[in-house]
Amino acid sequence: MTKFSDLNLNPKVLKAIDEAGYENPTPIQAGAIPAALDGRDVLGIAQTGTGKTASFTLPLITQLARGRARARMPRSLVLCPTRELAAQVAENFDTYAKHVKLTKALLIGGVSFKEQDTLIDKGVDVLIATPGRLLDHFERGKLILNDVKVMVVDEADRMLDMGFIPDIERIFGLTPFTRQTLFFSATMAPEIERITNTFLSNPERIEVARQATASETIDQGVVMFKGSRKDREASEKRKVLRGLIDAEGEKLTNAIIFCNRKTDVDIVAKSLKKYKYDAAPIHGDLDQSQRTRTLDGFRNGELRILVASDVAARGLDVPSVSHVFNFDVPGHPEDYVHRIGRTGRAGREGKAITICVPRDEKQFDAVEKLIQKEINRLDSPVKSSKSAETDTPVAEDKPKPTRSRSSRSKSEPKTEAAAETVTETKAETPREDTSSKSRSSSRSSSSRSRTSSRDDRGGNKVVGLGDHTPSFIGLSFEERMAS
Repeated sequence: MTKFSDLNLNPKVLKAIDEAGYENPTPIQAGAIPAALDGRDVLGIAQTGTGKTASFTLPLITQLARGRARARMPRSLVLCPTRELAAQVAENFDTYAKHVKLTKALLIGGVSFKEQDTLIDKGVDVLIATPGRLLDHFERGKLILNDVKVMVVDEADRMLDMGFIPDIERIFGLTPFTRQTLFFSATMAPEIERITNTFLSNPERIEVARQATASETIDQGVVMFKGSRKDREASEKRKVLRGLIDAEGEKLTNAIIFCNRKTDVDIVAKSLKKYKYDAAPIHGDLDQSQRTRTLDGFRNGELRILVASDVAARGLDVPSVSHVFNFDVPGHPEDYVHRIGRTGRAGREGKAITICVPRDEKQFDAVEKLIQKEINRLDSPVKSSKSAETDTPVAEDKPKPTRSRSSRSKSEPKTEAAAETVTETKAETPREDTSSKSRSSSRSSSSRSRTSSRDDRGGNKVVGLGDHTPSFIGLSFEERMAS
C-alpha cells in the first residue's frame, strides 16, 4: 500500500502530515500528487470527501517551499465556488504548511477589502479566493496575476451550477500561459470538458469512482407525504418535519436540514425558531460574519439545528452530526449521498430522513437507483392532513340556494282556512326583522289575505296585517278609483 512517505513530498510537509495523524493517501491523492510534483497538468474527477483538498495542497506547498512572493503578485492561485470551501482550503494550508515559511491570503466576499489589500500588498505565496472577489480586486488594480505558477480550480461542477464559468475563463486569460493547472470536478459536463480541452495541456487524468453507496452505519428512511391541498402543502410539510424532530427525542444531539432553495432555508429556519427549536440558517446570501458565527456555533455544540443549502454546506466538516433531514429531495442523486454523508462519519451511527412529496417521487426513484437500495418507508408523525389539524380553517359548506317564489307558492296551501291560521299565528308574535326569505313569505301571506278580504266585502279591516294597516289597502280597485 502506498504511503505519503513514498510520494517524494517535502520532509517538512511529511512531518505535518504525520502530526495530523495521516499515513496512507486516498486514491485521488495517490494519483494526483506524483503528477503534480512532476509539473504536469492534472484533471481529477472525484466527489467531495475523497481527499481532493490535500491532493493539491500538499504538492503546492512542496513546490512553493523555495522562493518568495512579490507585492500584489501571488505565486499560486486556488479558486473555490463558495466562501466555506475556500475557508476549508485555507485551514488545510495552515495544517500542512506550519513547518514551511509560506504566506497565504483568503479573498472572499463579506470581508473588508482593506484587510485583504493589506495582505496582498505584502506579497503572498498562495492566494485562495472565490471568482467574484478575485475579479473585484483585479479591477481595482490591487492584484497582478502575471506571476502565477500554479492555478487550482476546485469543485468545477459547482462553479458551473453557480454561473462562474465565464469568470473562470476570464481568470485563465489573466494568468500566464506557462502556468501549471490542477483541475478538479465531481462530474464532467460538456461545458467543463470544453474548458479543460482549452486551458489544460496534456493533463494527467485521475478518475475515482463516484461514491454511490452510503455508509452502512447510516439508518435511512423516507416519509412519502401528500398535502391536503396545494396551498397548504408547504406548512403541512414543515409540521411533518417538526414531528420527525420530536420523534427522535434525546437521540438527536444535532442535525442538518437540507433545502433545495435559499428561500426555503430561511422559511424553514424561521418556522423552527417560532416553535422554540434551536435552529439557524446558512446560505450564500448571508453576510460572511453571520455565516462564520453560525458554523462555529454548530461545530462547538452551541447550535443544535443547522438549516442549509447544498452550496453553503460544501466544505462543512462536522464529525459528530447525529441526524440529517432532507426537507427536499435533491435534484441530483449524487447530492443525496453527499448530504447524508454528513452523519455516520468515522464509524459512528447516524440517521438520515427524507420528506418526499408527489412531485419529487421521480427524483427519489433516481436516488434509490443510484445507491441500489430501497429506502425504508416511514409513517408520518403527523395525522392525515385532511383532518382538522391544519393552521388554515376548512371552508364551510355553502348554504343551499333558497327556492323561488313560484316554487314556494306551489308547496304552500291555497285554502282560506290555511291563510287564516297563518294570520292568527303572526298576530300572536311581535314583528321583528328577518331575512329576505321571511319578508318574501310575509308578502305572499299578505297577498292571500287581501284576496280573501275583497271576496267577503265585509269591511275595510284587513286580516293578518295588524291595526296599523292604512285603510285604503283593503278597498277594491273600483272603490279606490271612486274615492
